[in-house]
Amino acid sequence: MIKPAKLKKGDTVGIIAPASPPNEGQLKKAILFLEELGLQVMIGKSVYERNGYLAGTDEQRIDDIHDMFSNKSVKAIICACGGYGTARIASQLNYELIKQNPKIFWGYSDITFLHTAIFQKTGLVTFHGPMLSSDIGKDDIAIQTKQSFEQLFSPQPIYYTDKISVIEAIEQGEASGKIVGGNLTLLTSTLGTEFEIDTKGHILFIEDIDEEPYEVDRMMTQLKMANKFSDAAGIMICDFHNCQPIKRTESLSLEEALINQLRGLKKPIMKGFLIGHCSPQVAVPIGTYATISTYENMVEIEAGISAGVRVHESRRN
Repeated sequence: MIKPAKLKKGDTVGIIAPASPPNEGQLKKAILFLEELGLQVMIGKSVYERNGYLAGTDEQRIDDIHDMFSNKSVKAIICACGGYGTARIASQLNYELIKQNPKIFWGYSDITFLHTAIFQKTGLVTFHGPMLSSDIGKDDIAIQTKQSFEQLFSPQPIYYTDKISVIEAIEQGEASGKIVGGNLTLLTSTLGTEFEIDTKGHILFIEDIDEEPYEVDRMMTQLKMANKFSDAAGIMICDFHNCQPIKRTESLSLEEALINQLRGLKKPIMKGFLIGHCSPQVAVPIGTYATISTYENMVEIEAGISAGVRVHESRRN
């Protein structure tokens, strides 16, 4: 595990769009937010490019990622938005460059593919958190969502209890392991590739948006058959925004689609976490150690940054 160094006021953060292009007006508002935090901003060259549903060509988006990781003045990389496109470029990234230049990497949704690829190829802890155009730049953004960025300045653990949201146990137990996961659709798309999500001994969290229950059911079934649930030490079911029946009015409920494939697993499984396409949204570091306990009705996650320079950890201290 490699933890990136924390941010301090005056640091430069790079903004990239490794998937789809952002809403420019909302991105400008979000940049003001970063500047209010005392940060300087560097815009990636492809952020305002358009190539169908992509923010520029694959080569342009790859170059932005490489440029931001290799630039010593850039201390963090924050994604403007998700959309679609990160799986297209994952196999072409220079992971040795990323490993030798570890820094904060932040985003979610389609960025899940990059989180999985980067952590599994380099050991760098990355952050599943609200993005600029698609979250921070909106007029109705929750204050708690903005506060997620505070964890980049101070290495404090996350204690997720029912004081944040109503969380419930599906299966009882307690377990510890590195936390991995993200968007269900993207995690499923890693199967059969060199970036296939590794859940063995890990705490897995899943979330999604705009997928009907039958689509959620299909992906949950696929992950189950790939042993991703049986391999995991524990499972967190997070927000599934707008995942209601539309095409198929005769439908299982969303909860049935999620829970059917998890019943009977002898490990802690909990639901109700405000992680994903929701408001407010809690950001979590991917790759740090977490403990899930249904007995204490909580999840504790280690800080994702180090107090000073980068930290290498081969095992939990």
